[in-house]
Amino acid sequence: MHLFDDPTSPQPAQMSEGERIARLRLIRTENIGPVTFRDLVQRFGTAQAAIDALPDLARRGGRRRPLKVPSALEAEREIAWNHRIGAQILAIGEPDYPLPLAAIEDAPPVISVLGDPRLLSTRSLAIVGARNASMNGRRFSEMLAREIGSYGYTVISGLARGIDGAAHAGSLETGSIAVVAGGIDVIYPPEHDALYREIADRGAVVAEPAIGTTPQAHHFPSRNRIISGLSLGVLVVEAAKRSGSLITARRALDQGREVFAIPGSPLDKRSDGTNRLIQEGAAHLVQGADDVIRILNGLSTPQLEEPSAREFEPPPPLQPDPQALEKERTVILEAIGADPVAVDELIRGCQLSSPIVATVLLEAELAGVIDRHPGNRVSRRLEISE
Repeated sequence: MHLFDDPTSPQPAQMSEGERIARLRLIRTENIGPVTFRDLVQRFGTAQAAIDALPDLARRGGRRRPLKVPSALEAEREIAWNHRIGAQILAIGEPDYPLPLAAIEDAPPVISVLGDPRLLSTRSLAIVGARNASMNGRRFSEMLAREIGSYGYTVISGLARGIDGAAHAGSLETGSIAVVAGGIDVIYPPEHDALYREIADRGAVVAEPAIGTTPQAHHFPSRNRIISGLSLGVLVVEAAKRSGSLITARRALDQGREVFAIPGSPLDKRSDGTNRLIQEGAAHLVQGADDVIRILNGLSTPQLEEPSAREFEPPPPLQPDPQALEKERTVILEAIGADPVAVDELIRGCQLSSPIVATVLLEAELAGVIDRHPGNRVSRRLEISE
């Protein structure tokens, strides 16, 4: 049995409304991303305690201006705005938050869901591919989605033009989830308005950014990690060498998911990415739905671990000595350049303890000095925001 449908998996207790609001405020605070959110709540026990500690942490990291922390009233308004359109906000640690997504290292602390949230915890396959897809690619994607859905799998995609839209169209009858890059109420692209509404009515739409957020370029890679995080595997139909679909496939591999690819003609640039995945041994070669189902049905051992951050109830971490922090802060920050470096490599290279490095990085991110990247990597931010 796979962890996605294991009834023995421990379930978290109901979260208080105050903690839900505090978690929403915390993740909407500037310079705080999913990994920093997790580190803060693990360190301080609750989101409210983390919010109370932010000014001192950011000051030690070198920030001179106060961080912009949304008020409780602003968080309550965001929740109310979701309710007005029929959506709900799920915070990580709540019973309805999908366990597959909670298991990834940079799980979104809160998501908005329009439709049936129970669909997010079903056995699912993501189907992604080129926006400028060929007619055959769109037709094949719709057929694959329909057949895979007939085997009891939910299909997940990103509501984009091309392959995504075809995958959603083929899975409306059996279960379709659209993960959007902007707010839950922002339909992009506009021509998918009717498709969006059908998915919301019969399946589920998921968003990480706040309601009303217009999708920007940097939102799409973040959205892609959610697509793969909710899925048992990712099937790439058509993708160029530098496409967003390949980002989704790479994130899937990082998350321990299966990756599948449809081979294509070497004369078609839209097949460069899928052919490369197969050539490198990173993806299973797929010619039909049966190839995918055979592998998914064979996943008899758990591929995910119960995430320790899900309920945020760890023992208090060791607090580094303040004098040691001051002495080593410069060493750590000077070792970080514009190119992302793994945190483990920093620890080894600087020959410092994990608590010291983790604390310096936490404070530096809050101060706007560094950025975090997938794979537990960090880089120096070129312009420091204050």
